[in-house]
Amino acid sequence: MRKRFDLLTLELFVAVAAAKSIAQAAAQENIAASAISKRISDLETEIGTPLFYRQQKGVELTPAGDEMLRHARDLQRLLDRIDDHMSDFAQGVRGTVRIAANTSAITQFLPEDLALFVDAHPDMRIDLTELTSPEIVAAVRDGTDDIGIFSGLVPDPDLDVFECRRDTLMVLTPKGHPLGTDGPVAFREFSSHDLVGLQKGSSLQAFIDRKAAEEGLELRTRVEVLSFDGVRRMVEAGLGIAILPLGAVQPYLAASNLRMAPVAEPWAERSLRIAVRDKAALARPIRALLGHLSADDAIL
Repeated sequence: MRKRFDLLTLELFVAVAAAKSIAQAAAQENIAASAISKRISDLETEIGTPLFYRQQKGVELTPAGDEMLRHARDLQRLLDRIDDHMSDFAQGVRGTVRIAANTSAITQFLPEDLALFVDAHPDMRIDLTELTSPEIVAAVRDGTDDIGIFSGLVPDPDLDVFECRRDTLMVLTPKGHPLGTDGPVAFREFSSHDLVGLQKGSSLQAFIDRKAAEEGLELRTRVEVLSFDGVRRMVEAGLGIAILPLGAVQPYLAASNLRMAPVAEPWAERSLRIAVRDKAALARPIRALLGHLSADDAIL
C-alpha cells in the first residue's frame, strides 16, 4: 500500500535536517518543538525506519534520512514549479519552459534561437540555467528542467534524445604561433604544447582528456579556467593553446589576437543534443520549443 506523506511534516523534516536541531527548527518555523518531534516520530513509524540519530546536542541524519531528504527536496522543487506554472496562468502568461543548457549551446546559438521563439510566442516565459552536460542530463531526468541541451560526448541517457546542432572543434592559438599555419592540426601535435583547459565538470575537457589517454599522450595543461571566454583570454595572453568549438571562436577572431585551425581528427565533428523525459507527455509549450530547437523534423 502506498504510504501517505504529509507535506507539512516533510517541510519540518527538511528544516530539522538543515538546522541539525529540533529546537532550532521549531524556533525558525514558529512551532512547538514537541509538535515537530511528534511529527518526525510519526513519519519514522510510517516508513518503518529512523531518519535521525538523536544526540545530546542535536540530530544527525541516518542513511535513510539522507535518502528521504533528497526526495523531500525534490518534492519541494516540484511544488515550487506547480506554483510557478499556476501563477503564470493567473497572470496571463500561458506557459513556462525550463531549459538547462551547456556553455557550448549558450555561447554559440541559443540566445538567438530563443529570441526568435519568444518573438513568435510572446505569451511564453523561458527560464534558462547554464549547467555542465552531466548536470543537464540529471536535471531533465529528475524533472527539475523540461528541456536539456548537452554535449553529444556524454553517453546516451535514458531519456528521449534528439539532434540539436553539429559543430567542429578547432585549435585556438595566438597570432604568430607556429601551430596551424599550414592547415589542420593533428591531436598529437597539439598535445605537445602548453595548453589552456577547462576545469573539471566540462564534458569537452573530459573528452579531450580521454582522447589523450587513448593515444598515450600526456597533456601539458598550464592553466585551467571555467568558461570559453576565459580560455580565449588566456590563449590571447600567450599562456597556452586550446581546443574550442568553432562557434565559440569564429565570432571573436576579427577583434582579437587569435587564430584558429581545424583539429585533424575524425572525432573533431561532434553534436549537441536535446533531451526531454518523455516526448509523448510534453505540455504544448514545451513541445513547441523542442520543435523549434531540434534539428529533427519528426518531433512535431
